[in-house]
Amino acid sequence: MLSVALRTLRTRWVTFVGSFVALSLGVALLAVMGLALASSLDAPERQPERFAAAPVVVRGQDTLSVPTPIGDRTQKLVHPRAVPEATVGRLRELGTVVADRSFAVRAAKGPGDLVGHPWSTAAFAPYAIDAGRAPRAADEVVVTGDWARPGQRVETDRGTVTVVGTATPRRSGTDTPARSGPTTPHTSGLDTPHTSGPDTPHTSSPTTPHTSSPTTPHTFENALFYTDARAAELSPRSTQLVVEADAADVRAAVQGQGLQVLTGTDRRLADADPDRDSEALTAMNALFGTAGGVTAFVSVFVVASTFAFAVAQRRREFGLLRTAGATPGQVRRMVFAEALMVGVTASAAGCVLGAYGAPKLAAWVVDGGLAPAWFTIGDFTWPYHVAFWTGLLVALLGVIAASWRAGRTGPTQALREASVDTEAMTWGRSLFGAGLLLTATVTLGLALFSDPGELLHRKTYVSRPMLLITAIALLAPVLVGPLTRLIAWLPAQLPGAGGMLVRENAAAGIRRTAAVAAPVLVTVALAGSLLGATATLNEAKATETREQTVASFVVTPAGDAGFDAATVKRFEAVEGAEVSATSSSAVYVLEDGVALIRSEARAADAGPLARTVRLPLAAGKVSDLDDDSIIVNEEWEKHTVGQRVDVWLGDGTKKTLRIAAVMTTGTGNNGVYVTPANAPGATVDRVDVALAEGADPAAVAVALTRAGGHVFTKDQWVQASYPETNRTTRYGFILVLGIALLYTGISLANTMVMATADRVRDLAVLRLAGATRWQVLAMVTGEALMVVAVGGVLGLLVAGLNLAGLWSALGLLSVRSPVRLPWAELGATVGSCAVLAVVCSLAPAALAMRRRAVELAGMHE
Repeated sequence: MLSVALRTLRTRWVTFVGSFVALSLGVALLAVMGLALASSLDAPERQPERFAAAPVVVRGQDTLSVPTPIGDRTQKLVHPRAVPEATVGRLRELGTVVADRSFAVRAAKGPGDLVGHPWSTAAFAPYAIDAGRAPRAADEVVVTGDWARPGQRVETDRGTVTVVGTATPRRSGTDTPARSGPTTPHTSGLDTPHTSGPDTPHTSSPTTPHTSSPTTPHTFENALFYTDARAAELSPRSTQLVVEADAADVRAAVQGQGLQVLTGTDRRLADADPDRDSEALTAMNALFGTAGGVTAFVSVFVVASTFAFAVAQRRREFGLLRTAGATPGQVRRMVFAEALMVGVTASAAGCVLGAYGAPKLAAWVVDGGLAPAWFTIGDFTWPYHVAFWTGLLVALLGVIAASWRAGRTGPTQALREASVDTEAMTWGRSLFGAGLLLTATVTLGLALFSDPGELLHRKTYVSRPMLLITAIALLAPVLVGPLTRLIAWLPAQLPGAGGMLVRENAAAGIRRTAAVAAPVLVTVALAGSLLGATATLNEAKATETREQTVASFVVTPAGDAGFDAATVKRFEAVEGAEVSATSSSAVYVLEDGVALIRSEARAADAGPLARTVRLPLAAGKVSDLDDDSIIVNEEWEKHTVGQRVDVWLGDGTKKTLRIAAVMTTGTGNNGVYVTPANAPGATVDRVDVALAEGADPAAVAVALTRAGGHVFTKDQWVQASYPETNRTTRYGFILVLGIALLYTGISLANTMVMATADRVRDLAVLRLAGATRWQVLAMVTGEALMVVAVGGVLGLLVAGLNLAGLWSALGLLSVRSPVRLPWAELGATVGSCAVLAVVCSLAPAALAMRRRAVELAGMHE
C-alpha cells in the first residue's frame, strides 16, 4: 500500500498541502517555543551596578524568615529595617561610612523613571563628571543622561533645581573598587538568607550586561544627585550604607543583628530590583508554555479535521480499493502511510523554519520589554527533537479516527453518486463529544462549589476553553444542520433559488460544513474566551472600586514619595472636608503551618475610614478596628470575628491581633486593613475626602488642590484606577490568538479549496441547468459566508459558556458585574475568516468555470 499512498500524495496534492503547511507551521512554533524556553531557564548572574566599586555594602533586614516543619519560609519585607544607629557608630570606627538613599523624582521635562541619590554614593558606581561640577547647594543637582545640561533650571516635585553637572558611569572592572580602601574577594556571600530587593521603587531602565570597556558609558538609571544633606531631607530613612573597611571586620561588627553584608557580585542585591531578570524570564516561561500548549492543541485539531474531511471526500476511492480486494487493514495502513510521509516532511520543514524564527521571537520580546536586553537564543538541540517527534505524533494521532473510518468503507461506496452525508455523526464521535462536554460541566460545577476564586486565575480561563472547543467541534454535525437552516432561513425566503441552494447544500454536506466551521470555531472561541475573561475581570475590579468608594474626592501624591505629615495636616484643615489618610503596607501570616502568605494591607484610622470607604463586609464592623485588631478577608485560614491571629507586620515585627471584621473575597484585591500603628515605615499615599453637611464641593476641591497632590472626583478616581491587562498577559494573548488565526487561515484556505475543487461537477450541472456564471459564483460566496457564520456562532456559544462560568464565580465571590464580550475583536476575527473563505472558494470555482460546463460535467475524479 506504500506505492498507492505515494501515488495518492502525488495525485491529490491539493488535499494534503494544507495539512503539510499546518503541521510544518506547528512544528516550527513548537521549536521556537522550545528554544525560547531552553534559553530562558537560567538567567546569567547580574553584576553590580550602582555599587560595582563599593568595598562593602551593609543592608538592613529586608527579609522575613519564619521556621516551619518543612524548613524556613521567607518573604520580602515591604518596609525593610534601617541599620541601627549603634551599629552605624561601630562601623564608623572601622572606616568611612556613606549612607545610601534612593527616592523617586518627577521632572516636568525629564525621563519618567528619575531617581534621586546623595552625591557621595556616585563614586561607588563609579560615576564621573562629564561636564560641570559636583552639587554644593540644596538646589543644585548633577544628572545622568543627556536630557539636561549644566546651567539649566528643572522643575521637579521636590522643588526647582539647577543642573550644575552631568555624569556618566565608568567601568574599571565590575568588581574592582575605584575608591581607596581595602578590596574584597569577588565571591563573598551574605550573612543571612535573602529574597528581596532594595527599599526603593524600581525606577531604573532596562539594563544590559556589564561587558563594556573601561571608558565606555554604561547607563543603567536616570539619576539626579543632590548634596548629601538635601538627600537626607528628602529621604530621611536609609536602609543601606557603604563601608570602606575590611569585609571580615564589618561582619564581626554586625554579627547576630540580621544585617546583610554584601561584597563581590552580591553587591547587586543593593541595586534596584536585582531579581528583575529572573522575574522577566519566569513570566516568559509562562507565556511560551501557554503558547506552546495552544499550538499543540490547535495543530492536532486542524490536522485531525483536515484528514477527517479528506477521508470523507475519498469514500468512493476507498470503495474502489475495497472492490479491488483491499482489506480494511490495508486501507487503514495506506492512510497511516500518507500521514507518516506528510508528518516526516512537514516536521523536518518545521524544524528548519523554527531555527529561522526563534531569533526573531527573541528580538520581539526584547523590543517589547518582556525580556532583558541580553536575552538571545542559545545553542540547544533538544527543542528540535521534541518539535520533530511531536509533529510526527500529531500527524499520526490526527489520522487515527480518519483511518478507522476509511477502513470501514464498504465496496458499495464506489457506486454512490449522492453527496448527502447520512452518517456524519459516528458513535465514537458522539461518545467523546458528550464525554468532554460532561467533563467541562462537572469540573466547572466542582470549581464553583469548592473554590470559585480558582476560575479567576489566568491559567484556568486560558485552559478551560479548550475542553469546550473540542466538545462542541465533535458534536458539530448534530448542531450544524439546525443551525444552518436557522441562519439561512431569511436568505432562503428571498426571490430566486440562490438562498435555498445555499441552505440545502450546507445542510446536505454536514461534514464539509463542520470541517470549514471548525477553525473559525477555534479562533472565535479563543478570542471571545480570553479577551472576554480579562475584560470581564477588569470590569469586576472597577465595579469593586466604584462600590467601595464613598468619598467625594480622592487625593494622591504627585510622585511616589507619599504625603508628609505637614501636607496631611493641611488636608485635615480644609473646611468642610472629612479626611481619611491611608497608607500602603503588608502583613504576613503562616497558614497550614507551612505557607508564609503575604497580604496587601492598608493602614487607616477606623472612624475616618468608615466615613469614606464602604468595605464589603461579611461580618463585623469597621468601627471595631483598633491597634490590637485587624480586618481580614474570607481567603484567610482564620476569618471569624473575635479570633486572634499571629501576623508579621511590614517591617517583620510579630504581633497577635484580634479579627475585628471580615470582608468578602471579591476578585482577590480586598487585602486587609490595620491601623497606622501596625504599619511602621508606611507613608500616606492616598487621602479620601468626604464632604461635611452643607460643604461646597467646588470650594473643597480648590482647597485640596492648593494643599498639594492630584485631586480626583469619585468618577474620575474610578476611571483613573480602572485596571489594565498587564503587558505580559497582553503579549501572550496576542501570540496565542495570532497562532490561532494563522491556523484558521491555513485550514480555511485548504478546506475551501478542497471542497470547491471536489464540487466542480456540481457547479457544472448548475450551469447546464441554466444558472449563469455569476449566479454560481454568488452561490459559492453565500455558502462560504454561511459556514463561517456557523463557525462564528458555535465559537460565540463556547465563549458565552466560558464567560457564564466566570460570571457565576464572581457572583459567588459577592461581585455583581456584567459580562464583557470583545465585540470589536470578534467582529474583526469573523470578518477576516469570511474574506479568506470567500477568496479561497471563489478562486478555484472561477478558474474551473473558465472551461465549458459540458467538459466539467464529464470530468472523472
